[in-house]
Amino acid sequence: MTALRIVLGEDSYLAREGIMRALEEVGEVDVVATCSDLEELRTTIDEVEPDVVLTDIRMPPTNTDEGIRLAGELRASHPEIGVVVLSQHAEPLYAVSLFESGSGRRAYLLKERLKDEGELARALHEVADGGSVVDPYIVERLVGAQSGTADSRVSKLTPREREILALIAEGRSNAAIARTLFVTTRAVERHINAIFARLELAESAEANRRVQAVLVYLAGLRAG
Repeated sequence: MTALRIVLGEDSYLAREGIMRALEEVGEVDVVATCSDLEELRTTIDEVEPDVVLTDIRMPPTNTDEGIRLAGELRASHPEIGVVVLSQHAEPLYAVSLFESGSGRRAYLLKERLKDEGELARALHEVADGGSVVDPYIVERLVGAQSGTADSRVSKLTPREREILALIAEGRSNAAIARTLFVTTRAVERHINAIFARLELAESAEANRRVQAVLVYLAGLRAG
């Protein structure tokens, strides 16, 4: 298997080195360049055309939302390049901005919640394949915020459906969800169909309809 070509955007030297070493351990991932600010990252992406950009949210020049803005730019200029945002900020509105122009080839992960280097590598591969990943903690915060709204579609979900939705956002397959919850795959499929119906999700041309369920929360939070 050809290794994924990754460009890493991170202004902290220690963080860059740590991430590079972690990815070296898993294989099938090749960090072809590292960058410490937004302009360098833009230039490098144009030069090397990686499979995925792994970036922090905040970096020079303004240390605000450079990673999110870059993801939006790449959606227009390099739609084939995935973006994994690796952040220390558990802020749902950052996820809103990341996914508002589409969920495919995008992921939002929290640094402190990554269990191991394998989890990060799996997210990189998922995004490279056109999928999406959202940290389950972000989903939980969105569910909590939405549940306080009387007319929210989220309030229609049962506790089990919310639990399954969090696992969907984690990028797990139906079989993996079934193993985690000690239920049958058929039961998981029924729950997922119920989630789609309760959230009133229409059929879409995009392959990743599962992540659209999470985006209902994101859109509702922004509207609120």
